[in-house]
Amino acid sequence: MRLDFHDQSIIELASGRAKALEEMLRADVLFYSGWIEAAHHRFFRDYVEDMKRRSARKDGAVALFLRTGGGSVEAAELMVTVLRKHYDLVYFVVPEFAMSAGTVLCMSGDKIYMDYSSSLGPIDPQVQSRSGGYIPAMGYLDKVEKLIDKCQVSGNLSEAEIMLLGKVDIGMLALFEQARNLTMDLLTDWLVKYKFKDWGGDGNSRDGGSVTREEKRKRAREVANALADHKRWRSHGRFIGLTKLAEMKIKIDDYSENDQLRNPIREFNDVLTAFVDRRGWEFMMYNRMVGL
Repeated sequence: MRLDFHDQSIIELASGRAKALEEMLRADVLFYSGWIEAAHHRFFRDYVEDMKRRSARKDGAVALFLRTGGGSVEAAELMVTVLRKHYDLVYFVVPEFAMSAGTVLCMSGDKIYMDYSSSLGPIDPQVQSRSGGYIPAMGYLDKVEKLIDKCQVSGNLSEAEIMLLGKVDIGMLALFEQARNLTMDLLTDWLVKYKFKDWGGDGNSRDGGSVTREEKRKRAREVANALADHKRWRSHGRFIGLTKLAEMKIKIDDYSENDQLRNPIREFNDVLTAFVDRRGWEFMMYNRMVGL
């Protein structure tokens, strides 16, 4: 890709900051901005493979800087498959936001780095409609289930509600249910396998003893249910920060007060997100060894 002098200066600045972060995080540094979509899979796969080939690091770790509004949970699963094929340790760094499928993706990490201004979001898989747009599956299911419950309790639906139920596409409804179940299963499995892998291995339980796999699965399911509770969050786009994540007992590596880490993270992320926004690009990946 040909860049003008100004853009080339920005990328050189990002490269220098990425190199410093590699030493701090002991990981290859990868920037990802955009929707999580299956259409990006081949590019993502080839980019990670190229990055790994060029890397001289022996840490076996990657730090993925993630800024996303969400997308497909199936595409998130493909991304995890690629990352785990090439790296033993996967860290997610969220300087701004990682919503919906982005939140699910973060739960596959060994670590999640955030500060007080960072946000995850309620988990609600985006299912592509027949018109090509994305529909939040859980929000749709919640509305249909609410109407059905009302009908069963009182049998008294308004004419508008009856018309709405009559327009429900059974095939799409089944697709939304499958997406919800897959999201919950993936998040639970990833938490147990990666985020909780060391929990209790060194006596790190409340009573000082070991933690069984079933206890980890129970805790992971509680986290999944909390993130999927739309009655609690009231909005698909609700930002969930450190305080609320702590209430759910999700361990986050908080760098809010760590100037030596916070400043380089922001300097790297901010210059690239400003570049993406100015260009009007919907999707971009960057690693200093691979380039744009």
